[in-house]
Amino acid sequence: MGGQTMVRRKDIDGSESVPCFYGKELRWKREAAGLTLQQLVGGSFYGLSYLSEIERGHRRMPHDLAEHVDRKLKTDGFFARNCEDVRKAKRADHGSYFKRILEVEKNAERIEEWCTTWIPGLLQTEPYARAVVRAAHPSEAQAQADAKVYERLARAEIFDTGRLRPEYWVILHESLLRQPILPPSEMAEQFNHIAELTHRHRITPQILPWNSTAQPMLAGAVLSLDFPDAPPLVYTESAYSGETIDDPTPVKQYRRSYDRLRAAALPPEESLAVIENAAESFRNGKHQLWLEGRALTQ
Repeated sequence: MGGQTMVRRKDIDGSESVPCFYGKELRWKREAAGLTLQQLVGGSFYGLSYLSEIERGHRRMPHDLAEHVDRKLKTDGFFARNCEDVRKAKRADHGSYFKRILEVEKNAERIEEWCTTWIPGLLQTEPYARAVVRAAHPSEAQAQADAKVYERLARAEIFDTGRLRPEYWVILHESLLRQPILPPSEMAEQFNHIAELTHRHRITPQILPWNSTAQPMLAGAVLSLDFPDAPPLVYTESAYSGETIDDPTPVKQYRRSYDRLRAAALPPEESLAVIENAAESFRNGKHQLWLEGRALTQ
């Protein structure tokens, strides 16, 4: 062999989950047909990396891509028939389901987020993340809670990696700047952190005023992701469940609603001033005035 070593690629554990079983079957059929990832995805609207993540169980197979794969592999509709079952299986476990978002988030070129109940995870400081995790899981062992916190903080590395960072746009309801879920100094630190990311051109924040008229998506959290090699995704979340949506029709509806929400929010420059004012108010004790009903934007 002339001293050469063969690098063996990591196999897929099909017993780990339904998506992994589906992905392993896809890889087996592709390799049996003698096709590379690039050859199989050729002629579709998807990129090589998208198909690779499906094989590893990290992404759902869209129905149109499944039909394309069936035609190329001559698999008699197997992947198209079963892709919906795979999607439903992923939905059953919210914790595992969000791991898919953690995975694809790293490949996004644009992220848009909206939440009315807490500062989004990508923007949280450690004290804030710890308070949110403990509130959701009050009886959880400390080690498990710590793992959730550190995983959440690790997400923010996308703002500082050497590769091209995603454009991140976030709309925050002004009520989030009024909730003293931490001691004043730590709330000031949280808002300073958001302001710092803004000054470093890592994020673009907007504030929806507390006295805004009725707007779309006022209840719930929405995360929208755009990719250079795949169609966009939307992730919606409630207290103990979440769902990834890649059907083009509802994705368009969510994105149009986000655009209307953005139009109703304060401009980025004014929003930054409101965030910095919130930090200063918590730092010097004036935040108590908000609890008496005074608006930040007055």
